[in-house]
Amino acid sequence: MVQWMRNRRPRYKGGPILEAERPSPSYVVDMVTPAARITSPVDTIPAKHLHSSVNKERSPVNVVRWTPDGRRLLTGLMSGEFTVWNGTAFNFETLQSAHQSPVRQMKYSHSDDWLLSADQDGNVKYFQTNLNNVKEIRAHDHAVRDLAFAPTDVKFVTASDDATLKVWDFAGGVEELTISGHNWDVKCCDWHPTKGLIVSGSKDNKVKLWDPRNGRCLTTLHGHKNQIQRALFQPTRGELLATCARDSTARIFDLRMMRDIMLLKGHEKDIATLTWHPMHSSLLSTGGWDGSLFHYILSEPNTPDGAAPSVSPYDSPDPSSASTQTIYPAHRIPFAHDFTIWSLDWHPLGHILASGSNDRLTRFWTRARPGDTVFTHDRYHIGQEAAEARGTYNRQASRKQQREAEEAEELDEAEGLIDQQMPSSKQAQMLPGLPGLPGISATSNLPDGTSIGGAQTQSIPGMAAAAAALLGQPQQQMSSSQSQLSAASMPGLPPGMPPLDPSKLQELLASGQFPLPLPIPGMPQNGQPGTGQQFPPPPPPVPGGFPGFPPGAPPPPHLLPPGFPMPMLPGMGSQGQPGQPGGTGAGAGAGTAENGGVRKRGPLPSQAESLQEEMRRGKYTRSR
Repeated sequence: MVQWMRNRRPRYKGGPILEAERPSPSYVVDMVTPAARITSPVDTIPAKHLHSSVNKERSPVNVVRWTPDGRRLLTGLMSGEFTVWNGTAFNFETLQSAHQSPVRQMKYSHSDDWLLSADQDGNVKYFQTNLNNVKEIRAHDHAVRDLAFAPTDVKFVTASDDATLKVWDFAGGVEELTISGHNWDVKCCDWHPTKGLIVSGSKDNKVKLWDPRNGRCLTTLHGHKNQIQRALFQPTRGELLATCARDSTARIFDLRMMRDIMLLKGHEKDIATLTWHPMHSSLLSTGGWDGSLFHYILSEPNTPDGAAPSVSPYDSPDPSSASTQTIYPAHRIPFAHDFTIWSLDWHPLGHILASGSNDRLTRFWTRARPGDTVFTHDRYHIGQEAAEARGTYNRQASRKQQREAEEAEELDEAEGLIDQQMPSSKQAQMLPGLPGLPGISATSNLPDGTSIGGAQTQSIPGMAAAAAALLGQPQQQMSSSQSQLSAASMPGLPPGMPPLDPSKLQELLASGQFPLPLPIPGMPQNGQPGTGQQFPPPPPPVPGGFPGFPPGAPPPPHLLPPGFPMPMLPGMGSQGQPGQPGGTGAGAGAGTAENGGVRKRGPLPSQAESLQEEMRRGKYTRSR
């Protein structure tokens, strides 16, 4: 890589003469990027597993998309959230709630300035590169399965389960054209990288090409026998169209002949997705319904033993009528995932392939280093049981490593939430004002009240020290200037009232003495007359005066001398229970001095005492 960077020159002058890479570990220094070996796609095949990433949400990954700069990988989850992974260490960076329903597709504009995402509810959202949502449009009444930008980024097209495609103006978010022609759900679409041409694949087993100006169907491509899953134009030359379907095959169509020229075989189950390499025009990767990952080189048939070789239509005398050439995988990873692979995406530099699956994992793949021959015997190539038998896989060590990776991801997620200034669940349940109490949050000494967990509400000046003294928490000593500033900035105090010193209030609360009330202007203080005005003013007099107490009623409790028992009203028992003389009811004995003021239920009368009480009233006097 260093040699290539040092000796590189324009392509028209020919490539630099470098030492050829050989299958030996010492030649790892001679590894170059795919851009340095455009004519050798076999050296770019991502056959080695790099890393598996999973967050604690554990939601199926529907879409994986590299950012334009290649520094991060963005995944769209079934839960409607975006997960951002680091593109170098492959660890968690952040989690963002983007949609209220599963994310179905994400595409970056060709200018790398915008991101469009579609969900199950039929909504399309505009995001900036920092994942700031700036706009949302209601595109379809049913799920939006796919979308694609025009080459100029002025328009984009959406495909939906309502059997239609729609062309939209990107700037205004206004629908310009509705394309109808499919007889069933439209599952995929793509816009040609350089031409005004749209392709769509549907559940009706048909692939159609459309004119985006008037919505006219240019042609219908037949060949698949089941639902079309993905249709993508060749990004480098734009001459070929790749499609995959749920008939276990993928097909390559030549747009110049409007026919299929290659049939990609090898999958035992349905093919769910595919992707072109961004630099090698003949390298294609497919993801299967059973979790398998196959890589095809269109210039190499790789015909297995016992199969009849086929001839390319380009080599036949009449290409328009020649039979389709059969291509087999150049490399197979049959156990890449445990469940369906929903999405594949290449790094912009073309050296790492990311895969998202229904097993809730995001995995990264790359080419093997020179001299590495062990990777072909790992659990992704030969299976878990066979790898254990060969000693290339340890179940217990793998579980321990997975556990450690999950703990690291949780830690990274917590740190990511702090970095983006999002309050934690504990802080979200707190109230502004006092620190440390349940429901009361702590704030920092910053002017805007910002804390580590994010921006919080500014606390009441002068009350933080008092709350810390109540809770027995250490509080930093404030200087006299800070105390005067904090006390002088207390809002809502009447004019002329002296400020409250927080340090003095803390000392009083720590000593257990209740602080004296603040002096109020206009009120007599220490026997000295005030200003002649009472603060606050007394209430207005009631006409006729307040009514007196009824005859025989006891005086109110605040007029009784200390220690004087509260007199009982007529009909009240000794314990204050109405209609129960002597307090013999269920509430007797409650609130007495013997039980320390704790309310207790009195004992129920026995049957003998009840019978004697009834006999004294003249009942049950005659024996039976």
